[in-house]
Amino acid sequence: MITKTQIINSLDSLPENLTIDQVIDHLIFLEKVQKGLRDSQEGYTFSKADAKRQLGKWLK
Repeated sequence: MITKTQIINSLDSLPENLTIDQVIDHLIFLEKVQKGLRDSQEGYTFSKADAKRQLGKWLK
């Protein structure tokens, strides 16, 4: 979960002229990055071999 402080700090670093859609996209991106980092810390990752196997299925 993104904290209010993280949102404020993130918005402060963005350019002044943004659409609401760009702001929402940025916040969604931040949330996904945090989820990925949390998953990694908790061990929810794939090995390189697992990733290759999954990609092999998708690219057929």
